[in-house]
Amino acid sequence: MSGNPSSPTLRGSGEGNWETQKPKSQRSRSSLLSRYSQRSKRTPEASEESTPLLLHDDRRNYGDANSRPESPVASSSRSLQSDGWSGRKSSRRWPSIVALIILTLVLLAILGFGFAAPEVMEEYAKEAVIFKPTDLSIDSFTSSGVRARIQGDFTMDASRVHKKAVRDLGRAGTWIAKAVESKRTTVEVHLPEYDDVLLGSAVLPPIVVDIRNGHTTHLDFITELNSGDVDGIRRIGMDWLDGRLGQLRVQGTADICLKSGIFRDEIPVFPEYDITNLKFDEGHRDAEEGMLANVSLVLSNDYPVSFEIPSLRFDILVPGCLTSDPYIAFADAVNSKAQVRPKKNVDINVSGFVRKLPETLITACPNTERSPIDRLLHSYIQGDGTTIYVRGSKKPLAETPNWITALIEDIVVPLPFPGHTFSDLIRNFSLTNVHFGLPDPFAAPTSPKSSPRLSAVVEALIGLPEEIQFPIDVGRVRANSDIFYHKKKLGSLDLSEWQRANSTRAELKGDDRDYLLVRSTVKDAPLDVTDDNVLADIVQALIFGGKPIELGVKANVDVETTTVLGQFVIRDVPAEGKFFVKPISGNDMASFSPKVGDLEILGTTKSSITFEAKVNITNPTEYSATVPFVNVNMLVNDTVLGHATAENVSVVPGPNYDIPVLAVWNPSEKGGRTGFHVGEELLSQYVSGYNTSLTFRTHAGTIPSQPHLGRALSKFSVSIPTPNLPTPKNPNHPDDGNDGDDEDPDSRAPRFIDDATMHILTSTATLTLLSPLRHTTMHIETINATAFYNGDPVGQILYDVPFAVPPGPSTTPRLPVDWSLGSVGFDAVKKALGGRLKVEAYAEAGLRVGEYIVDVWYEGHGIGAHVRV
Repeated sequence: MSGNPSSPTLRGSGEGNWETQKPKSQRSRSSLLSRYSQRSKRTPEASEESTPLLLHDDRRNYGDANSRPESPVASSSRSLQSDGWSGRKSSRRWPSIVALIILTLVLLAILGFGFAAPEVMEEYAKEAVIFKPTDLSIDSFTSSGVRARIQGDFTMDASRVHKKAVRDLGRAGTWIAKAVESKRTTVEVHLPEYDDVLLGSAVLPPIVVDIRNGHTTHLDFITELNSGDVDGIRRIGMDWLDGRLGQLRVQGTADICLKSGIFRDEIPVFPEYDITNLKFDEGHRDAEEGMLANVSLVLSNDYPVSFEIPSLRFDILVPGCLTSDPYIAFADAVNSKAQVRPKKNVDINVSGFVRKLPETLITACPNTERSPIDRLLHSYIQGDGTTIYVRGSKKPLAETPNWITALIEDIVVPLPFPGHTFSDLIRNFSLTNVHFGLPDPFAAPTSPKSSPRLSAVVEALIGLPEEIQFPIDVGRVRANSDIFYHKKKLGSLDLSEWQRANSTRAELKGDDRDYLLVRSTVKDAPLDVTDDNVLADIVQALIFGGKPIELGVKANVDVETTTVLGQFVIRDVPAEGKFFVKPISGNDMASFSPKVGDLEILGTTKSSITFEAKVNITNPTEYSATVPFVNVNMLVNDTVLGHATAENVSVVPGPNYDIPVLAVWNPSEKGGRTGFHVGEELLSQYVSGYNTSLTFRTHAGTIPSQPHLGRALSKFSVSIPTPNLPTPKNPNHPDDGNDGDDEDPDSRAPRFIDDATMHILTSTATLTLLSPLRHTTMHIETINATAFYNGDPVGQILYDVPFAVPPGPSTTPRLPVDWSLGSVGFDAVKKALGGRLKVEAYAEAGLRVGEYIVDVWYEGHGIGAHVRV
């Protein structure tokens, strides 16, 4: 066979007649390839695909007595008849009978084969023919189609034939025929299941093939392929893209004898592709500003085809809100020319241009907050992948053939677009200038105001993807964040309200990546605590840990961006980070240095005192807090002595003055008689200058709208030194207490007895008392006091006449003294006559403040006593 594809070796006629020069096996071939007898009603016109593949000779017509020589069987028959049958046995009778039988069987076989051969050979050809394309290349495009070069191997494989009789007969017949040939012919391909739409036509040159079993003929020829019904082809293409085309029935018709029947082949799948490069940048096209997109991809090619892909223009589409909505066109793209090689991957470059985004693309869909572009970007950012659609442009390039434009302008091809996980898009997510606020106690339990609140400056360092080469600004942000401690979820921080933001470009040392630093101030974001145990662990670590604690945050961030395309929102960008909370300065609350600046009795009962105190504290942390309402219990040795309430309090870093605290002293309310005695002991130690402390503990009513929060925090108690009440100065001794040290007067232990004056002759004494109550007069109902000098008694006072102790310094009435005559202490008093003596005192007194009466004991040291006659 010639290797020149334009001059195939096969020549012949499509009319079913062999040329004058026939092969030597013409007689056998004629018998095998003969047509049906005149009963088949075949016409010599162009046949359908069901016409046998093997050519035959109309001039060889078995069964025609006029053109056939007399057969030996007929001659023998006449000979027997002429001889008659007289019963006389001839010596040649048995040989004649055997010959007659043999000739009859041969005649029947010849007749049967002559009538059955076309159908047998047709069935044999259907099952035995194999054509394996080895190369298909596009030589050039024409106004109606393409010129294609086709190469392949034609083989007859008898083993594929199922019926043994057909297989044996076919092998024998094709061995005799050896080859078939055709003239130049036109083949039309129709699709029966699509109303016989014309798929296309091909003009085939003369072809000769070897039809013997196991013999392979290599074919190499150029043919013109012309497109058929463009609308029909487009309809088939859409069915294929929609997945409704599982197999395709194709029927071919020709003006020569070809392989007949209907054949089914597997429908090719859409080729796989890999995007190797993707860049977006600002640009202009046709004096219009927009965004340029450059895409490089590798297309897999599993087929033996070779041709050049021309430059074509396409529209890029995305789905609308509903599946029934038309696709939204937002960009156009042009591919560069690409050369396709047989079974080799194809490199294709595509340049796209995005103009101003259409309103339908950025407008929120009905009954939702998301627009079509939101959905597209969400799927892409989450790495789920999405689907864009490509359609042939109705504004093609000038060099694009019209038939290609007509074919592709209405075909929409879905292209799966792989997602890109942006788990590291936000490299750092942190909170600074944190301000905590307690819940509104009177808010409904389901209201955001019933949760703790947080204000802070949120900073996010965004690592811009390398695909983005254009300027981008962030105007607003919002997020839903989860807070974690030791990988356990504390709760959710609701940042769903849009917060204003500003963004600046940033660079990291040693990192070539571009970054965008976004800052936003968040105010009063609700913190919904979902795990009370985690909260308790955090509080314990802050109070007792002595070192900063690390809290993790995971968020999905919505970012409102401004680009050359306009303003739109990128939703659900994953962010993960951490921030540190400093401890409450050391291991205890002493660093808060609470001091009572003022105390006022607001009311009393027989068992309680209600008072308001102005408290000064120093916040050693950098965090601030707002307290709309909080109520905590005051305890000593796990005995509840009362409770304190703070409302509408703001605590800032550093000194905080005059924080109003309302407290109720009622030891017997929850502790009964035991509680009352514990209260007496605490007051006695306090007025005597002992180091005492109060323990504060939350309870279910600490924050009325969040009882679970109060119960969770009640696992941990906070103990602080009992704040010292400011002691007024004795105007008679302005320098008392100033012994040259720098001690803060407010930090000294209280001194309720500042000094005393002893009158030896009248056996009386007066005491100078310093009352810390600036607004309330208290009364001493009874007093039993003893004075000591170096441990030796000086004298005793027993007095049961009540007297008032007004605010500030005051002097008691002259109290009777029973001297300890003869004691070392009394001798020391006499020696100090006219002078001053330091003594100690121990007293038991009954005190009354309004209706509340309590018995306390008192120990005083270093009391200056003036000795008078």
